[in-house]
Amino acid sequence: MVKEKPNSIRIYDKDGYRLRAACICVKSESETEVLLVTSSSQPEHWIVPGGGVEPDEDTDAAAVREVLEEAGVTGHLHRSLGVFENDTNKQRTQVFVMIVT
Repeated sequence: MVKEKPNSIRIYDKDGYRLRAACICVKSESETEVLLVTSSSQPEHWIVPGGGVEPDEDTDAAAVREVLEEAGVTGHLHRSLGVFENDTNKQRTQVFVMIVT
């Protein structure tokens, strides 16, 4: 299912959950340093970069795009951590580890 919202299109799965992608961005494979960004809706909160999957986009591409848009960095996806469900907000987020370059 696809829903339009001002400035964006939201994609939902068959269960009505909004599809999202996010990355835990690290400097090296040792994963000792993590990149966080401030939330646009709650600037006092630090979060990992992420957002909605766009039409005709897979979660890998969405994760890379969101990191570039929100944090201004690029890198390569190292591994997937899995899908995290937020039943309260009806969101399913595929989370990856990205090594930034």
